[in-house]
Amino acid sequence: MEESHSNVKCIRRSLVSLKIWLDTEEPIAEKKTFKCDICQTIFSGSRALKKHLVTHREEKSFKCKVCQVKFTHSGHLKQHMRLHGGEKPFKCEKCWASFREYGTLKVHLRIHSGERPFKGDVCQASFIQSGGWKKHLRSHSGEKPFKCAVCQASFSERLFLKRHLRRTHSGEKPFKCEICHANFNVSGNLKRHLRTHSREKPFKCKVCQARFCRSDNLKSHLKHHTVDKQFKCDVCCKSFNESNILKSHLRIHCGKPFKCDVCCKIFNESNILKSHLRIHCGKPFKCDVCKAGFSERGNLKRHLKAHCGVKPFKCDVCQAKFSLSGNLKTHLRVHTGEKPFKCTK
Repeated sequence: MEESHSNVKCIRRSLVSLKIWLDTEEPIAEKKTFKCDICQTIFSGSRALKKHLVTHREEKSFKCKVCQVKFTHSGHLKQHMRLHGGEKPFKCEKCWASFREYGTLKVHLRIHSGERPFKGDVCQASFIQSGGWKKHLRSHSGEKPFKCAVCQASFSERLFLKRHLRRTHSGEKPFKCEICHANFNVSGNLKRHLRTHSREKPFKCKVCQARFCRSDNLKSHLKHHTVDKQFKCDVCCKSFNESNILKSHLRIHCGKPFKCDVCCKIFNESNILKSHLRIHCGKPFKCDVCKAGFSERGNLKRHLKAHCGVKPFKCDVCQAKFSLSGNLKTHLRVHTGEKPFKCTK
């Protein structure tokens, strides 16, 4: 019993000593961090900082023997080599998808876990990747960090800048129509163009059921249903939905400003004059198949249908098909018995 009492006293003395030591001891130093003097990035270890500093050097000593691309780190070269070898060593145990880099696998796993670690401060939207989060933040801030070196236009995403460069400055037209061989710089323009061959009109007016092949044509059409006609002619007080229609209308009062220098014929609109000038300068639109020439691109397009076998115009009576709408119109007279051409003698 006496020995037990002695042990308790000993424990109490130890606890008192520990308390005194804790009160007098210097605070434990915070974990040391390492900061990059060039970009101010902070690292937890000196080794990580040392590895990072290599990215600021211009020297890239690790070279790919296949495509000659150079890298600052051997690890980056190793990752790059998987592009050539097709190696994907990092596999997802949930869906068997495989990846070249562990970081890509880590991001992919969030699809299965539902984890969205990147959250917006403004609208609480959440994202799987930091890239998506950063792009979303620009929709609130209006920031456009990607600038065109040619015309100084700015964009919120790198993809938009690349698309702008291809559309505006490169002159490249990689999207080709297989029917008439017209080339386009954007896939969307090719898609719209193809509707001229298929006669597809997916955009429908909810007021009068009229259909259009382009959304902007529908938008322009809808203005005819609105009461508001804010563009008014000062001469005859007629009102219009669009400024360009008013501009075209004003030529009725002020004459025809577009004159042909060859035959002195005058026109209301510049595009009509441009089309007319081809009568004097030849037929610039040539058929690659039979070398026939045409003064207008539209005539060439119609002609090409004869070579490619496309017959989009169908007779509802006998199901006969035609490459041109005019040919279908002529054919329909067989069914209607219409004879519009009369002898005057």
